[in-house]
Amino acid sequence: MTEKAETRKIMTKPLPQILDEIEDSIRLANEAAKNARDAAEAAKKAGEKAAGEAARVASEKISKVEQKADKAMQLAELLKETILDAAGNIEKKLSGKGLS
Repeated sequence: MTEKAETRKIMTKPLPQILDEIEDSIRLANEAAKNARDAAEAAKKAGEKAAGEAARVASEKISKVEQKADKAMQLAELLKETILDAAGNIEKKLSGKGLS
């Protein structure tokens, strides 16, 4: 009985109307696919832009860290030299007093 109801339903529409509905469905599917492709392309471009910006910011930060590390190394070297000079001066003063 269900088959007869479905058959009657299909048989009630004229073929041109069915074909128009199929064409409309195809057109809507094509538009949806185009919209999906456009959205994917926009997302890809946004991702590439974000990656480029992240790389630029990371590069700037790395450069700043390298500059600070260089300054820290220079200060460490200066401190080392100052300590060695001070130790040498102390040793000279102590040896001059006959304490060593």
